[in-house]
Formats: sequence, structure tokens, C-alpha cells
Amino acid sequence: MTAMMTHQEALEKARALVAQMTLEEKAGQLRYDAPAIERLGIPAYNWWNEALHGVARAGTATVFPQAIALAAMFDEKAAFETADIISTEGRAKYNAASGEGDRDIYKGLTFWSPNVNIFRDPRWGRGQETYGEDPYLTARTGCAFVRGLQGDGKYMKLAACAKHFAVHSGPEAVRHEFDAKASEKDLRETYLYAFEKLVKDADVESVMGAYNRTNGEPCCGSKRLLEEILRDEWGFEGHVVSDCWAIRDFHENHHVTSSPEESAALALKNGCDINCGCTYEYLLQALREGLVTEDDVTRACERAFATRFRLGMMADDCAYDAISPLENDTDAHAAKALVNAQKSMVLLKNDGVLPLQDDVKTIAVIGPNADSVLALEGNYCGTSSRYVTFLAGIRAYAQKRGIRVLYSKGCHLYKDRESGLARADDRLAEAESYASLADVTVFCMGLDATIEGEQGDTGNEFYSGDKRDLFLPESQRKLLDRVLPRCKRSVVVLAAGSALSVEGGDALVQAWYPGQAGGEALADILFGEISPSGKLPLTFYRTAKDLPDFEDYAMKGRTYRYFEGKPLYPFGYGLTYTHFTFKEPEYREGNAKVKVTNDGSMDADAVVEAYIKANACADVPPNPVLCGYERVHVRAGETKEVTLPICEDAFTCVLSDGRRVPAGRDFTLFLGSGQPDAVTEALSHEACAKLDIQL
Repeated sequence: MTAMMTHQEALEKARALVAQMTLEEKAGQLRYDAPAIERLGIPAYNWWNEALHGVARAGTATVFPQAIALAAMFDEKAAFETADIISTEGRAKYNAASGEGDRDIYKGLTFWSPNVNIFRDPRWGRGQETYGEDPYLTARTGCAFVRGLQGDGKYMKLAACAKHFAVHSGPEAVRHEFDAKASEKDLRETYLYAFEKLVKDADVESVMGAYNRTNGEPCCGSKRLLEEILRDEWGFEGHVVSDCWAIRDFHENHHVTSSPEESAALALKNGCDINCGCTYEYLLQALREGLVTEDDVTRACERAFATRFRLGMMADDCAYDAISPLENDTDAHAAKALVNAQKSMVLLKNDGVLPLQDDVKTIAVIGPNADSVLALEGNYCGTSSRYVTFLAGIRAYAQKRGIRVLYSKGCHLYKDRESGLARADDRLAEAESYASLADVTVFCMGLDATIEGEQGDTGNEFYSGDKRDLFLPESQRKLLDRVLPRCKRSVVVLAAGSALSVEGGDALVQAWYPGQAGGEALADILFGEISPSGKLPLTFYRTAKDLPDFEDYAMKGRTYRYFEGKPLYPFGYGLTYTHFTFKEPEYREGNAKVKVTNDGSMDADAVVEAYIKANACADVPPNPVLCGYERVHVRAGETKEVTLPICEDAFTCVLSDGRRVPAGRDFTLFLGSGQPDAVTEALSHEACAKLDIQL
């Protein structure tokens, strides 16, 4: 196998090329929409591309489950394989577009994914883009995703980007002016952890700064974050890109500078190489005013071109140039999207109604997300050629078994009526009548990216994509209140990228935004073709009143590590159609072992989770912390011995000054299907195996 071109090798090539450019040409290359330099044979290039869960905003592509659902699989291998497919499709689309002379936005090779911010508060609309609330799960999933995107050939397949650096997770409405204040402990233990792993362990090529300030400094111009920590401490060698129009915020909203020239200078001198926005158009004026030097411009330009060299964009021997458009949107990629959707859905509640039995002859499918493509997609998505909505998936399966399907939208997603000329609740009567006739009613509820997402991308402008609370919109609550009493049996399916507080129904399925095959995956789970196996990558609280203020970035009282109340559904939790027992735990030389027995009558995937608690250290979180996981398929009646590597950081703690040190010698390790807490055990009827460790 040919070793990948190193950063230093690429930088040497970049220096030779950049040395031939004029100052004006170098400054122009620091825009996200870099113009061509025809005399040097350099084509135009647009740095802006998205790929959170498939090649986004660039036409037809495989749409995988949203990032939060990818995390719910607790499957590092699946994260890598998904990203590898995305990189193939990204290359295919780049080759096709550039071959036609199209070098527009969303058609390049530098992809601004993954988002490894911590989903610290379920009200944040963009939490769906992340891998949840746990730093370890985020880091492990993110590293696998980066490796899948970037590949292991002579050149990078795509360039990945860790975003948004750092301490960024809402509120969306004030992100352009907000100062996220985090203690040194929270900074190192929580907010920077995944970024450091992606830089050191996955060699992520790019880092994107956040809109907000962190402890007073705007992130896209932060000397502490970009120079002292990212480059000097972690040894990052790639390029830094600003979030879009974030540098403009320096003078317009943060008021740390007084002009575009000062803003451009602050960002450039502190290590932001590429400007997504227009502020670097003022670099030449900043130079004339003595705010930056030509060396500052040259350094950033060299870093940018080093990435282009590492991608093989300046070479004639890049094997990835042979990837054709025929390798996009393939049957094999669609099959992977289906498997991911199956693995990611989480069964939160089941009073015996699932899987559906042969006595079901009529199914009512009700709800605003039943036949919604938007409920499959989530934000930052591509366009699939083969969507299967929840209704379509259930109907296709039901037809094979001679089951009648009745459909009613029931209500608008969030408004009080479907038709503008009708009275309020104009679809309720239809839903009530269908539920009365059906053997089982499947409610398809939740949100979509038009009301949960990024500021400016949603119609929820008052909250800018964030949620006011953890409840369903009032229209949907009314639907459930009115129709549930009419049901013989009921299943509530939630499409959402975040935690919702819903307790009604005989069964409850968290489907996330499950991608193009969401309806088929749901049908497979409802009818028992497979056992559900997803696990929650974030805590489901009963009410937002259980949480600190949304703008408070201290970790105390947040996430499963620091929350000391009683959750509705805990982090790491998820039911199956069988029962697992965990026995004979062992720990030796960095690896834990446990015997997992499937005591039920159905083959199923078990997600074995390892949690650790330091027993003699006051500087660790109050609750045991995830330190390992492994997904394994166990047949009914079978026992398997599962080995889990335990993260080295599990035996450390972070002090108040941010230093990571050993957490003593006395630890307790828990191995099971979820957290070692009373709520998980009561809901799952499965107990963790427990092992005391003396180092």
C-alpha cells in the first residue's frame, strides 16, 4: 500500500507553487470561492461542501440516516463504511462536475463534516448533526468517519473537517454574538476532547471555527484555540476555515474589532486560513494599513494548497480520478442506508404490542410524518432517488401479508389545521374513525428540519431552529390525546433529531431522521423481521425544567455524566425483542471481556457498553462514564464472549485547571446493555456485570 502524501511533502509542493503567485493572487485564494489562476494552470475551486450523512446539496446522492442516528448505532465499523461510501460518491460527483467545467459550490473535495460539537442541551436545533452528548462516543464515531472520508491511498479521497471549534451548541438565535464561557475542566473534559482525538488519531485535514466567542475570544480568530491549542499543543498541520460569514461577526456583532480590515487581520494572524464569507476581500487593505504582512497571506495560501496537493488535485496519477458517476446512488449504497436505518432506530417502550403479530388485519397509519420525505432527511441532506416514507414502507410490507392499511395525516406538523379554509383540528375526525377500525394504530409524529435545525434554515424563526421545550407541537399532542383512547393497540414513532418527552402509546420508537430507507427499516422492525438494536446517544429528560439555563455552558446538571435527576430514557438505553444477560466480566491489559447470552427466542444484535467509575477520585463526573462499546450479533440461545478495548482516558480525570491526570488505582467497571443505573435496569430488565479493578 502506498503511503499517503504527508503534510510536509504537500507543503513543500505548495510553497513552490505559491511562490509564483502575486500578492493579489495569493489573497484571492483565501476566499472559499477561490478564482482560477489561468497563467499557472490553477482552476477555480469552491471549498464549501457538506456531507454529514451523505453528499449534500449537490443533486442525487445516497441519503443515510442523520448523524445523530449514526451515533445511535454504537458501531464504529458502520461509521467508517458509511463515510467511505460518501467519499466514493463525493469523488464521483466531483469528477463528473469538473469534467464538465462546473466548479461551483458543493462540487469540490473539501467536505465540512463531521460536526463533533457536544449535544449538551436537547433544545439545540443543530444537535441532530452531532454524535450526541458523550465525548468518547463522539470522538470514536468522528474518528471513524474521518478515516472513511479521507481514505488510505497515496492521496486523500476527500478532506474531512472537524467543526465547529469550539464550545458551540446553541442557542442559535444569539450565536453570532454569544460568548460561551467554559471552565478549564469542562473545556478539556468535554468540549475539546473529540477535536483533539480527530486531530491526533485521525489526522483530520481541516478544522472549522465556530460563530461564537469562547471565553471572550471569537473562535475564528482565537489565538488560544487556533494557535496555542490546535497547532502548538496538538500539532495540527492542516488548514483552518471560518464558519460562513463568522469573521464579519467580529465587528458587526461581537464588537471585538471596529472594521472589516481589523476582523480579517485578527482571523488571519491567529491562524484562520480560508474565509467562508467575504471579509478576506479586505485583506489587501489590511496589508496597506499594516495590520497583516505578506508572510501572513503566504502562510495561509500555502496551507490551502497543501490540502489541494494532498487531494491529488494537482497530480496526474490520482487513482480516485477514475471514479465515475456510475458509482453514485448504487444499489449497494442503498442497501447500506437501509441497514444503518435498521440499526439506528431505538425501541424506547414496548408493552407487548411489538413485533406485530399475525392477528393484525388492519393498520391505521396516522400522523404528519407518516408520508413525509422531510421526516426522513434531516438537515444538510442530499437528494435521494429512492425515498421510502414510513407509510410507504408499512404499506409495502402489509400488502405482502394481506393487511389493510388506512392513512390519515391527522394534523399539521405544528399548525392547528391542514386547510386554511377549515376550522381548527380539521383532520382529527378522520384519524379517530380510522383508529377505531384498526387492529393497531401507528402514529408517525415528531419534527423535521423545517422547525428543528440551523438558524436561517428553519421556519421556526422565533426560536431560530431551537426548541422551546421537549414536547411535541401542540397540534400533535392534541392528536394523541384525542385518538389514543380510540386505539385497540398503538405504536408511536418519533422522527426527530433530538430528545422529546413522549409517554403515550403501547410502544414507542425513536426513528430519528432515518434517511432514504427509513420506511422500509421501520416496517422491518414493526413486523419483527429484525430486532431493534439502536441505543440513545443522548439523555431523554422529562422536561426542560430538569436542565440548567440553555445559555449556561457549565456541565453540572447536564448529560448522563453530570445529571443527578431521573431521566425519562437514559443515555445508552434501547430495548430489543429479546433478553441478554452479561456474566463473567474480566479486565486485562486494556481489554475487558464479558460473556453475553441471548436468553430470548429471536436472533439480535447486542450493543455491549462499558462504563467506569473511579472510586477514590473527587474530580471525575458523579456518574459512571462510557469507556468502551462493541456491537455483536447473538443468535437465540447462544453465548458469546465479547472483547472491548477500554479507552486509556477512562483511568484518568481532568482537574479544575484542565490537566488530565491518573484518577487513582481503584475503579469499578460495568458491562451490559446500558448504563449501570436504576432507570435503565428497570426499563430493560437487564443488569450490568460488575467488576472491581485495582491498577
